[in-house]
Amino acid sequence: MKFEQIRNATIILDYAGKKFLVDPWLAPQGSNGTFKELGMEKEVICPEHNELAMPICALPKSVAEILDGVDYYIITHIHPDHIDMYPDGKVGKDLKHNTPVLVQNKDDAEVLKKSGFTDVQVMTENTQIGEITLIKTPALHGTKVPCGKASGFILQHKNEKSVYVAGDTIFYDEVQKALRQYRPEVIILNACAATFNTFGRLIMDDGDVANVYEVCPNAKIIASHMDNVAHATLTRKTLGEKLQHNIADKILIPADGEIYHF
Repeated sequence: MKFEQIRNATIILDYAGKKFLVDPWLAPQGSNGTFKELGMEKEVICPEHNELAMPICALPKSVAEILDGVDYYIITHIHPDHIDMYPDGKVGKDLKHNTPVLVQNKDDAEVLKKSGFTDVQVMTENTQIGEITLIKTPALHGTKVPCGKASGFILQHKNEKSVYVAGDTIFYDEVQKALRQYRPEVIILNACAATFNTFGRLIMDDGDVANVYEVCPNAKIIASHMDNVAHATLTRKTLGEKLQHNIADKILIPADGEIYHF
């Protein structure tokens, strides 16, 4: 399999002959504006971050190059840093609307259908894509109050390493259960410790990454969702610095555009 970090939670997985584009946030650099402009400055715990326009970085390659050859889109949840959202309520205008889309629930499916996508499927605990099995996994998107519903997923194939994309979640009992039950060989974590005052920490931090490593020390663990949202409280640099010394060299923290083969 091939993993490609695009930007934030946007990744490409080439897996068992299929190309999956996950959480395609393709907006131009800075085009989503700042939290101050969005009237959300009281939610951000670092006041200076209210002046950061998002996405903070440009895409590492063109939208056309990102979309080329994609067989499936997977949308773990509909938030503006996971799929492009517009004032008219539609999403993903730059995506190819005849490409199949996998989503977490019926509500998200309706949004995609109203946005013009013609093949929208709700993920289950046993979604079959040819000989690939996709297993939807739970997610808890906030330490205080969940910031909406979110999900993760596992990919399995007899000729590939098993892959767990945890999605926007903290480490909690259901994540630990998935790790112990499926023993994924490649684990992708959203790990910039993005935080809102109302909801608490929304995704994993260095402690959560360490907890995942403790459960699956032999897996390849990748820290994604880095350096592109203003409510992040960890960067690639500070995450690497904060990881316990004995595991710092065990966690992969890819730059935008970086590729791994497993």
